[in-house]
Amino acid sequence: MSVLAAAALVAAAAPAPELPPPAASTFTPDTPLSERVVAYQIEARLDTEKKTLEATETLTYRNRTGRPLDLFAFHLYLNAFQPQSTFMREVRQGSPDFEWKEKYRGSIEVTRLEVVGQGDLTGKMEFIQPDDGNPDDRTVFQVRLPRPVPHGGEVQFKIAFRAQLPEVLARTGYKRDFFMVGQWFPKVGVWWRGAWNCHQFHRNTEFFADFGTYDVKVTLPQGTVVGATGVEVGRQPNPDGTQTLAFRAEDVHDFVWTADPSFRVVEDSFTGGLGPVKIRLLMQPGHLAQAPRYLQALQGTLRLYDRWFGPYPYTQITVVDPPHGGFGAGGMEYPMLITASTTWWMPAGLLLPEIVVEHEFGHQYWYGMVATNEFEDAWLDEGINAYVETKVMAALYGEETSVLNLWGMTAGDARLSRLQYRAVPDTDPMTRSAYEFMSGGAYGTVTYAKTATVLRTLESLIGEETLRRALQTYFQRYRFTHPTEEDFLRTVEEVSGQNLGWFFDQAVRGTHVLDYQVRTLRSDRADWHEENPPEEKKGETLFRSFVVVHRKGDFIFPVEVEVKFDNGETVREHWDGRDRWVRF
Repeated sequence: MSVLAAAALVAAAAPAPELPPPAASTFTPDTPLSERVVAYQIEARLDTEKKTLEATETLTYRNRTGRPLDLFAFHLYLNAFQPQSTFMREVRQGSPDFEWKEKYRGSIEVTRLEVVGQGDLTGKMEFIQPDDGNPDDRTVFQVRLPRPVPHGGEVQFKIAFRAQLPEVLARTGYKRDFFMVGQWFPKVGVWWRGAWNCHQFHRNTEFFADFGTYDVKVTLPQGTVVGATGVEVGRQPNPDGTQTLAFRAEDVHDFVWTADPSFRVVEDSFTGGLGPVKIRLLMQPGHLAQAPRYLQALQGTLRLYDRWFGPYPYTQITVVDPPHGGFGAGGMEYPMLITASTTWWMPAGLLLPEIVVEHEFGHQYWYGMVATNEFEDAWLDEGINAYVETKVMAALYGEETSVLNLWGMTAGDARLSRLQYRAVPDTDPMTRSAYEFMSGGAYGTVTYAKTATVLRTLESLIGEETLRRALQTYFQRYRFTHPTEEDFLRTVEEVSGQNLGWFFDQAVRGTHVLDYQVRTLRSDRADWHEENPPEEKKGETLFRSFVVVHRKGDFIFPVEVEVKFDNGETVREHWDGRDRWVRF
């Protein structure tokens, strides 16, 4: 016999115990879904010519910390768009060719901060830089109250502010008459592990906030189409040619809105486990022909998330299609609203619009409801979401055609994630804070591609259905809270019935590289013969075959080696993967 081929190394999977599925959803329309620590009431007026906002904000904060609070920390994210902010310094560091232009300038200024019953504290505001000490960074301020707020008590802040929107560079801003107004108001931090978690705004970081309610009124020119977090609850034309739109959102941790007189509205619906969900697309006129692609991807994703993890609990989801030149606002997630991305010429076989819609909707679960700390544990949102993206895209469009299926060329989402990870396999652990990675490229590769690949490997180890039940349990157990790395890893171990510390230490907390190689594969003519062979084997040439497998990386992982022979016979050998090499 001669050896035909040695198959790929296969993860050694252990059988998972039978566990009952997580409890069915207990959501009811009249029951608050979250603790509702905050309640925001904001009224804002947009000047479409000057690209500015004038606004007032009333924030009611409910102290659930277990201790009195007299110090409060707030984000002022729009101040990141200043030439010497930490955000812009990191942009220049990662992109040396980036040229600052005045049109990118954005700002937010608190003109008055009053605490009800404690007076005007505007003069007590103090800018702080907890991450890097950059005195030019004004994305975080703190204020100390004359009297502390007891545990179980409430405090009400009345804030007046004005904001200058930048031309859209990263997430928020304007492009001509298009406005994407995100991270635009003074936003209180999160009391987290005995202190305020209120990081500066960095190039790679996203956001972290408490759940609550938002009542927002926006005044802007009549004829402008508006989309927002929540649902529209009122609309009023004004004598000066403006209109005021009112929105209400419950059990969310952010509020974003968009406006453009060019938007074309396309509406549809999806019926899930909690009833109908209104789908609202805000399309650019030149992209209307691609609205069915957005709808197909979104409805398919809603269906699979509903089946795999649990129902989407809100009554609406809005998809925003940015204009040409406004792509910096695309590919972003906010509660009940996502931004997509496409061009008029996008061929049907290039599934980038579908991937963006699927990915950003997935954040409604892993960022929107399972509200982990994106500053410090970005992989728990972006990485889990990237893994589920590969599963959803494969289910909807095919494992090997979920990114590209054009002119005979194909590419799958999971394979591309794996290739991206292999380019930068060992720079940073997944658990590193988003602003501490070696580079922006390392952050993206590790947080998205490595995490997706690690979870694919874990899937091979414990089984696809077991990992899916672990994710379902994690979602249903920790939705509308702020879970941690330990919560997720403990849930996976509980559902799988396995001690996986050895895997997590290497894959999640470490930078170990998992790389096993078929080093040698030989089949030599034997110098001996079988005495008295069976009649059918008489005259047959005998071969001695062996294979050497080499552990090139420092990640130790059990593998199975499968060898196929040209007569159809298959031999599979198990190896614990610990030594540097093994011969079979």
